[in-house]
Amino acid sequence: MDDLDHRLIALLRKNARASLSELAAHLGITRATVRNRMAQLEASGEVRGYQVALKGDISPDPVRGLMMLSIEGRGTERVTRQLTGMSDVRAVHSTNGRWDLIVEIGTETLETLDGVLARIRKLDGVMNSETSLLLATRVG
Repeated sequence: MDDLDHRLIALLRKNARASLSELAAHLGITRATVRNRMAQLEASGEVRGYQVALKGDISPDPVRGLMMLSIEGRGTERVTRQLTGMSDVRAVHSTNGRWDLIVEIGTETLETLDGVLARIRKLDGVMNSETSLLLATRVG
């Protein structure tokens, strides 16, 4: 999978019912390219199907983490674009203080999380990072 595939998957995670035209416009490619990429992702088994997720059905990712990033110079927008195209990135927050960005990551396994962290650390402009695993979430 290349960067375009990751960006397409990220869009489909947000709205699997988005039309080919909407996906193409957001990605800056043709509808035919979107259709071909989706067919390849399905044929390779990367995309196993599409389903309805009801509010009560959604469970959090088994492994979740927050990665704080320090970005070199004025590269924050570029790094943010790259991060939002990654399928395991759930949200990217800009912030003030010591860190420039806080990235929410969700994966199936610690091994997968480790790979995501390694990919993010290699992005051009990422100077420093610190990651914390989320152990429990309490609401209210």
